[in-house]
Amino acid sequence: MTTTALQHIIQSVGLEPHEAKLYLAGLKLGSAPASSYAKDTKLNRVTAYNYLEELVKRSMFTAAERGRTMHYTPVPPDQLSIEARKNVEALERAMPDLRSLMGSHHRAPHVRYFEGVKGVRKVYQDTLTADGELLNFANSAVVRDFWKEYDKEYVNKRIKKGIFLKGIAPDDDMGRKVHGRDNKSLREIRLVNAKEFPIHNEINIYDNKVAIVSFAEDEADLFGVIIESKEVAETQRKIFEMAWRFAQLGESSRKGGTKSAKQEAIEEGVRKDQLNMF
Repeated sequence: MTTTALQHIIQSVGLEPHEAKLYLAGLKLGSAPASSYAKDTKLNRVTAYNYLEELVKRSMFTAAERGRTMHYTPVPPDQLSIEARKNVEALERAMPDLRSLMGSHHRAPHVRYFEGVKGVRKVYQDTLTADGELLNFANSAVVRDFWKEYDKEYVNKRIKKGIFLKGIAPDDDMGRKVHGRDNKSLREIRLVNAKEFPIHNEINIYDNKVAIVSFAEDEADLFGVIIESKEVAETQRKIFEMAWRFAQLGESSRKGGTKSAKQEAIEEGVRKDQLNMF
């Protein structure tokens, strides 16, 4: 990787261009006075000194006096990575407060479009920012066919973040297999008839967002959409709740008969005229 590319990466964790240059120079120089840093980076000595002192205050460098000269040493790259993660985690914790400050002029739906495998992975990554539970329509087999390490690379991260998932999936071999691991996977999945209600795409509802992923045989045709709108998310939650109650009705019907299942659904708040829709 070129020095320029490395400098851009270092800047992305919060360092200014001159600071990134000094950090990279320090990795080569080790412990050195400001004059050596200035020579390597072609900065004025006073400028280099001022930046180095600022970096010491921010714990990006350490300083030690040798004789009458102050020597500066950058922290290891691993430490820089830890500091960057702390900043990201702090931002995530502050996100609810930041969102609450948004005025009405920010309320217009914000739509982001993603293409290809990398784009779709970004959609999944965004769902892991959920503050509350995830509501999910998905085909357990399709998503795992698309993403072979889905359980290891996505589900485990969701569990680690403590994000509970309520899902509706087709009642097929993979759906039942995944459903059987609910207790270990911080989720509850309900199954619906795979022939009557085939699900080919995936929809996730979380916070004020609705994320949609469309799968295709050709990876070039894969795409995802994230819609950020309180009103859209709330409407989709209501639709999910209606489907969730029906999924319970369907499951009960297989176990104990249509009449008792309908009665159970009615007790949950589903009207008889709604049941006739099914």
